[in-house]
Amino acid sequence: MNPMMRYEPLVGRLDGLFNDFFRPTLVWENQAEPAPIRVDVRETPEAYTVQAELPGVKKDEIHVEIEGNEVTISAETRRESEAKEGEKWLRTERFFGKTARRFALPQELDEGKANARFTDGVLELTLPKKAAVSGRKLDIQ
Repeated sequence: MNPMMRYEPLVGRLDGLFNDFFRPTLVWENQAEPAPIRVDVRETPEAYTVQAELPGVKKDEIHVEIEGNEVTISAETRRESEAKEGEKWLRTERFFGKTARRFALPQELDEGKANARFTDGVLELTLPKKAAVSGRKLDIQ
């Protein structure tokens, strides 16, 4: 028996996967689930810095809300162009629609001093911490 014959079923499967990759496929319709907004959060003694990936989103389609220690980032992407006459979509994998991300930070935020920048598909929020309110001792008269 030829020892290579034992591996032929595996080779056949790999060839099939390779061929499927290049075969024309049906159009994938827009997914029902929105693409997640991925975030990185750093902390310094004074503030939190949040970097959120928002590829393909325009600056005026981004909304940020701050309430106490909670931050909500929402965005909407729209399909720029529909298929023209004689064209057809072979595959659509990019999400179009609304997406949002809400998370809580360990300390309350000073929303009046917060700022945001949007560069190359990354939203960067600088969220200063609210000064801790300490108790006050009352003098009794």
